[in-house]
Amino acid sequence: MNSKYKQLIIRIIAFSTSTLAGFVVDMVVLWVFSRFVLNTTYAGKFILSNLISFECAVLANFACAYFFVWKDRISQRSVKSFFRHYLGYNISSTGGYFVQQGAILLFSWWFGWDVLICKIPALCISGGLNFALNEWVVFRKKTPPLKEDDGTTGQQSA
Repeated sequence: MNSKYKQLIIRIIAFSTSTLAGFVVDMVVLWVFSRFVLNTTYAGKFILSNLISFECAVLANFACAYFFVWKDRISQRSVKSFFRHYLGYNISSTGGYFVQQGAILLFSWWFGWDVLICKIPALCISGGLNFALNEWVVFRKKTPPLKEDDGTTGQQSA
């Protein structure tokens, strides 16, 4: 197997494993908010609870991604680097959130499932999108800048 694909498979496994922490955070926060805090309206139960649980999960997932999954792609660790990557991660995750929210509402409408059940297939769909965005956008490999010819290459001019 090609080294490039082997590394991608290892990263997919690491990403999938690390997102379990985010999944647990997401589901616990969603359960608390949809059952006890915002349980009186459809919007509170299905939209606001999901939004709050999503942001909590984003923070947990980002910490795993930054410090473990894509740590080899962080060229310089600093507060600025952390927040720059977090901004990109949060923006890409927000796109995934809208896909996830649409899937939750669709599954709820189609099957009449509880929000917690709808969340599971929705996470699978948005998780694939999030991995792709992280791999090729947020934590993309930086290509080294091209070196300019400074005239020391030994070539003689005509």
